[in-house]
Amino acid sequence: MKTASSFIAFVAAATVAASASANLRITEVMSSSGTGGTSDWFEVTNYGSSSMSITGWKMDDGSFNLAAAVALSGISSIGAGETVIFMESAAGAGVAAFSAFWGSGSTQVGFYSGSGVSFGSGGDGVCLFDTVGALTTQVSFGAATTGSSFFYGYDAAGAVDASYNGLISSVGTIGTQVTGVSVDSLGNVGSIGTAIGTVPSPAACALLGLCGLVARRRR
Repeated sequence: MKTASSFIAFVAAATVAASASANLRITEVMSSSGTGGTSDWFEVTNYGSSSMSITGWKMDDGSFNLAAAVALSGISSIGAGETVIFMESAAGAGVAAFSAFWGSGSTQVGFYSGSGVSFGSGGDGVCLFDTVGALTTQVSFGAATTGSSFFYGYDAAGAVDASYNGLISSVGTIGTQVTGVSVDSLGNVGSIGTAIGTVPSPAACALLGLCGLVARRRR
C-alpha cells in the first residue's frame, strides 16, 4: 500500500508540472506586418493560476521540429493571467522599436532568431517546446492579410476553440476580446497583451489526471 501511495503521489506531482506547462498557450501571431510594421511575432498567454518559468524554452515555426527550434530570450517567466510577446529579432535589437510601434506599454516583449524560423505569409505555424523538449502548444495559420494578426482562443479542455481558430484581427470584438486595440496610423491591426478563452487551472488538470490513474489501478 505504501508503494502504491508513493507512486500515486509521484504521478500527481508530475501531472501538476505537466499541466502547468499545458496552461501556456499561443494566442496571437503576426506573419505579415504591414507598412511600417516590425518583424514576425507571436503572443503567449499563461491561463494558469501561478507564474511559469520559461527559461530554457524554445520555439519553432510550422515544421514543429525540436531539432530546428531556437531559444526564447528576454523573458524568464510569465505570470498567472499574463500575456507576453516574442518577436523575431537578432539579440533583441528590435524590441524597443516594436514596443514603440505597437504601443505595448507594460507587456513583456522577448525575442528569438535563427535559421528557418521566420513565418511564411502564405501559411505557416508556430510552437513551443519546454525544457525537456516536450511540445506544449502549437498553432497553424493560412495566408496572411498584410498588417493583421491571427487570433486563437481555447476551450475548457485547453484545445483550440474552433470558433476562435486563427481568426484574422479586425477592429471590433471577437468573443470577449476587443480587437484592433493596437491599430496604428498605418493600418496595422493587432491586440498586444490580451487574449480570449479559458483553460483548466493546473490544480484541475492534476485532479483529473490523478482520478484517471486511480480508476485505471482499480480495474
